[in-house]
Amino acid sequence: MDRTTIEDALFPDCPIRNILARISDKWSLLVIYTLDRAGQNAVRFKELQRAIPDISQKMLTVTLRTLEEDGYVTRTVYPEVPPRVEYALTARAHSLLPHINALIAWALENRPAIMDDRKRAVQGG
Repeated sequence: MDRTTIEDALFPDCPIRNILARISDKWSLLVIYTLDRAGQNAVRFKELQRAIPDISQKMLTVTLRTLEEDGYVTRTVYPEVPPRVEYALTARAHSLLPHINALIAWALENRPAIMDDRKRAVQGG
């Protein structure tokens, strides 16, 4: 499913498929997490890019637009020269954060065992 899909064509009545697909891609949760780490401060595009160095400018732009479309992020443009653009989390994103934090805690807790399982699988047993 691409980022521009409004509704899943095969399962349009599925209540979670489209929502989860858009927030569980490679970058969305990381961007939300990074914006949360800034606290109540709005964050400029370049600050986000520095905080997530392996994301391309294009992918960061696409991810921020998607998060804005879905109501997780606000984008504020200030009429300055050059224009200043800041991003911040919405109340919807803040309501998602406990679930993201629980997932992060689970991943940290289970990481050693998962990494061991991966090594065993690569080694063939």
